Amino acid sequence: MMSTIAEKWVEQGLRQGLFSGIKLGLKLKFGGEALRLLPEIYKIEDIDVLEAVQEGIDAVATLDELRRIYQPA
Repeated sequence: MMSTIAEKWVEQGLRQGLFSGIKLGLKLKFGGEALRLLPEIYKIEDIDVLEAVQEGIDAVATLDELRRIYQPA
């Protein structure tokens, strides 16, 4: 039981770190307008998807391209 609680804390901390990195990356690359994506991104629970979003910020040219990472067609 303790490892489960500890794992959840670690996962929550990882998610918070990813959210912070995503927020900073969006602001630096696209400006304040990009922060409108944050409510959508905050709903993402999958760590792998959040990591893909964070890595994708550097690779994409538009916010729509970034959105396709976490909302595939």
